[in-house]
This record gives sequence, structure tokens and C-alpha cells, in this order.
Amino acid sequence: MKKLPKEPNNGPNIQKEREIVNEMIRLYCRKKHHHDELCKECQDLKDYAFLRLSLCRFGDEKSACSNCKVHCYKPIYRQKMKTVMRHTGPWMLLYHPVYSVKHLLNR
Repeated sequence: MKKLPKEPNNGPNIQKEREIVNEMIRLYCRKKHHHDELCKECQDLKDYAFLRLSLCRFGDEKSACSNCKVHCYKPIYRQKMKTVMRHTGPWMLLYHPVYSVKHLLNR
């Protein structure tokens, strides 16, 4: 029996997570790949992250992914996201202090 797709998550917490992820990937691409617009690799990571957020089983009640017991990212994307977060973490404090504080409070 085929599983029916559930409704995508679009609550306020998911939207905040999307904004933060978008800014982190955008900043990473600008600093690391020297692109003003997202390159193909970074756009792919962003699309994947948005998909995983919209399908998160915890919905709007989710905590930071680093605290989650369920690892829903494929290993290659998980590693890419870790790389992005490690590289952009310090920069986010400078470029987007509000997002940084929101992310730290969500942990």
C-alpha cells in the first residue's frame, strides 16, 4: 500500500528556518564560490533543505536539526549543510545578527 503524502509544513517556525537556511547558503555561496546569485550546487542544497523542512515530521514544533534524533537528510546533503553552517556561523553574527540570535535560541 502506497503512503499518502502529508501536507507540507508552512508554519511560522518553518518559515523562519527557511529564511535562516536561505541566508546561510546565500552567504556561503557569496564568500566561498564568489557568486552574487546562488550557483547550481548551492541552489540544489537550498532546494533540498527547503524540501526536508516542508516534510519534517515534527512540523512547526521542530527544534534545531542538530538536536533532532531523526536525521532526514541524505548523508551527502547533511555533510554539505554542516560545511555551510561551519563556514557561515561566524559570518552570520556579522551580516545577520538577528537570524543568529533566533537560531541560537531555537537550539
